[in-house]
Amino acid sequence: MDTDMISKEENILFAAEKLFAEKGFDGTSTREIAKMANVNISMISYYFGSKEKLYEKLVEYRMNEGQFFSKDIVERTDLNEWQKIEKIIDQFSNRIRTQKCFYRIMQREQLHAENPQIVAFLKETKMSFLSMYSRILESGLKSGVFTKNPPIYLLHSTISGTLFYAFNAKEMYKEFLNDTAEDDVFDETYYTELNKHIKHLLKDLLGYEENK
Repeated sequence: MDTDMISKEENILFAAEKLFAEKGFDGTSTREIAKMANVNISMISYYFGSKEKLYEKLVEYRMNEGQFFSKDIVERTDLNEWQKIEKIIDQFSNRIRTQKCFYRIMQREQLHAENPQIVAFLKETKMSFLSMYSRILESGLKSGVFTKNPPIYLLHSTISGTLFYAFNAKEMYKEFLNDTAEDDVFDETYYTELNKHIKHLLKDLLGYEENK
């Protein structure tokens, strides 16, 4: 990202994101963040107040980005319900692929979130996804696009669980496949196959037939 195009506040957030992903919240100092962002340490206090508040702001910033893309898809009238599901999978997968640092932080938070604000953000985001899938499924059943009605929480688990497990296990799979391609090249194939795989599972779970 071109640093001329982002604000000082975002510059600090993105520097912190890299360090939090690498060293964890406790292992990262405000001095290190200031150094990576190339700002005076007092700027962190000025914009955020504390390291804790900076961390909360980062999570809020990234979570909101995710909410915007999903809400936009649900409201679209040029797509049927299956196409909306496909778009959500593609965009969700692309976010995990391109925002590796943030999702590494989130994986850690899922296991031992201690900040109540972060716990609340995570819960709110999950509930929002459940509500979104519910709306799409209900609408798809009414229109006949879907013929099966799986439990929504399991649908969400299938999508998120598969994406996150694949994200964590990517290096192991690369080794298993004896793939010597550059990371970017391997990523392209890996995430293309992953998206196809999830869509294949969901077609069966939702009873969607392409040529009906």
